[in-house]
Amino acid sequence: MIVVSEQPYISILIDAYFIALGVLLGGALIGGLSAFLTGKPMLTEIYRISTSIRIWAIIAAIGGTFDTVYSFEKGFLDGGTKDIFKQFLLILTAMGGAQTGATIINWLTQEHI
Repeated sequence: MIVVSEQPYISILIDAYFIALGVLLGGALIGGLSAFLTGKPMLTEIYRISTSIRIWAIIAAIGGTFDTVYSFEKGFLDGGTKDIFKQFLLILTAMGGAQTGATIINWLTQEHI
């Protein structure tokens, strides 16, 4: 999991953003390479893969789902709204990284036109 107590929270958010971005871009581009090697249309496969691995990029960036669910539970049951807000920001940042990666893939492939 990314959340480490010695690390400032802003750096955790930056890490989550770029991990989600890297997972999405890397997965889609490497998947496109495999599509090229197997004779499939490369740009179409890159676009398809980028839409299908978006949720996995978010999960990889937040370090798994159980720790986040535990933090939400802790926040609701113990009244720690700060923990809920931090986890919400972490998920939102990871979603932003995945969306940025998907937008870059859309620009590169032009499959949406």
